[in-house]
Amino acid sequence: MKTIFIICIIIVIVVLLLSVLTTSKAYQYKHTVDPIKKPDELPSNEKVTEKDT
Repeated sequence: MKTIFIICIIIVIVVLLLSVLTTSKAYQYKHTVDPIKKPDELPSNEKVTEKDT
């Protein structure tokens, strides 16, 4: 009975450590945003025509 309890405690500690490491790594991730393209940089099929506005 004592060995099962120790194994359970070890599993809980491992899961807790993994979740803390994963969360801290997720907060360190740097998100980037693509710059907005100017109308003259758009491909010809995406250009805004006067019909669309």
